[in-house]
Amino acid sequence: IVGLVGSIDNDFCGTDMTIGTDSALHRIMEVIDAITTTAQSHQQTFVLEVMGRHCGYLALVSGLASGADWLFIPESPPEDGWEDLMCERLGETRSRGSRLNIIIIAEGAIDRSGKPISSNYVKDSSKMGMEAVMYRGGDRAREAPWVGVPLPSPQAWGSRCCISLPAKTKDVQKAMDEKRFEEAIQLRGRSFENNWNIYKLLAHQKPAQEKSPFSLAILNVGAPAAGMNAAVRSAVRISICQGHTIYAVSDGFEGLAKGQIREVGWHDVAGWLGRGGSMLGTKRTLPKTCMEKIVENVRKFNIQGLLVIGGFEAYEGVLQLVEARGQYEELCIIMCVIPATISNNVPGTDFSLGSDTAVNAAMEANVEHLTDKMKTDIQRGLVLRNEKCHEHYTTEFLYNLYSSEGKGIFDCRINVLGHLQQGGAPTPFDRNYGTKLGVKAVLWMSEKLEEVYCKGRVFANSDDSACVIGLRKKVVAFSPVTELKKVTDFEHRLPQEQWWLNLRLMLKMLANYQISLTEYISGKMEHVTRRTLSIEKGF
Repeated sequence: IVGLVGSIDNDFCGTDMTIGTDSALHRIMEVIDAITTTAQSHQQTFVLEVMGRHCGYLALVSGLASGADWLFIPESPPEDGWEDLMCERLGETRSRGSRLNIIIIAEGAIDRSGKPISSNYVKDSSKMGMEAVMYRGGDRAREAPWVGVPLPSPQAWGSRCCISLPAKTKDVQKAMDEKRFEEAIQLRGRSFENNWNIYKLLAHQKPAQEKSPFSLAILNVGAPAAGMNAAVRSAVRISICQGHTIYAVSDGFEGLAKGQIREVGWHDVAGWLGRGGSMLGTKRTLPKTCMEKIVENVRKFNIQGLLVIGGFEAYEGVLQLVEARGQYEELCIIMCVIPATISNNVPGTDFSLGSDTAVNAAMEANVEHLTDKMKTDIQRGLVLRNEKCHEHYTTEFLYNLYSSEGKGIFDCRINVLGHLQQGGAPTPFDRNYGTKLGVKAVLWMSEKLEEVYCKGRVFANSDDSACVIGLRKKVVAFSPVTELKKVTDFEHRLPQEQWWLNLRLMLKMLANYQISLTEYISGKMEHVTRRTLSIEKGF
């Protein structure tokens, strides 16, 4: 017996993502993105209620992806007196110039005594508290309206598949009923627990326990990719939490060479989560064209850690810096690459930041046209072509071939997506992926800096001091760029082996080709226990 779990709540133990959850997150983020502009122009605060009667996953991940100011989930009820604390924090953000506040509440949210917390109660009590704050500040004329937005019911996303839950899943509800809330979060799995911890870390600024001696610089390299800004935002904020001095570099390695470097603070990256492209600016220039200028500015700003977010050029650029260490001691610093490219061609990771948004953009561009076509009596097919797949089999050639051979049986149309695939607003996956990679990268860099810090200076020249962070078979891994060089095809700018090529057989199978399944690589069965669920497996 094999069960495929269909539930937008993502409330089933033993799987990272249930069928329907991603679509639900997309719908929530569409609503949040749509109201953001309106809210900012009118200085509004939005209270959004999302589905999740017993599980706060949708509220948690949408809160993480939107940078919500306050979050209510059933697994972690707020402390008593939360109303005053929430109003105080909202007032602080307004006093710093914020024109938008978002509060997300799961429909099953409760307080510490188990009493339900409704979106209307949050809206009403918060409004009274905010009015008091603004009255004390003598600014009643600018008090912000509050709007409650209950998001659509499950029917709006499609049907749900209800099955009997195993004991592991029921244990979560039992823990909540018995007010063992910390255990309830742990029982949800490491992914849920990591999401919750990262949200708490990044939602509100907390002063560092002590000032660190380290200075880090962040830059984007290569073509823009969705999720870059989310990674920069989380990296900046976690660096500030660690007590580091953090610099933002404009226009990639070229900007680093020209001294386009500025120190950034917590609120400088507010509102970056849902922004497409690169807020820092990005170029494809490689370090070898301006190495001495880069070294000069690394020395001038005392940069001891370099976080490079980008595509193949980011990886290749860091590799060039590492290979120049023998000539320039200033480059003996900690370096990390966060792969961000729609091409998904950076060695050391199965998924690059921006790939999910690119695939979604491609689907959206084709679906509308195909839907209209398929409504007719004539069935039509879809041919997808990579821009560099063959020298002679061009898009125009294929168009002419099908147009000629169709002979009135079917028509043919070209749709070249181009830069459309870079996407506008990042998908929920890329927002959260970027956020988590930014946090993981800076924590790793902080640990490495402590290891190599001696007598007031940083000196790092080992292979593992310059790595690519990536998701490899669900595990976050740091791979030295010098090791990845051995498995890189530099001529074609990609890893020598691509895991996704194994999907071609499945593609042919679903397209009704006559094929043999002897070469098909099937999935592996894993017995799930409470112990295996608690093991760290990336996100």
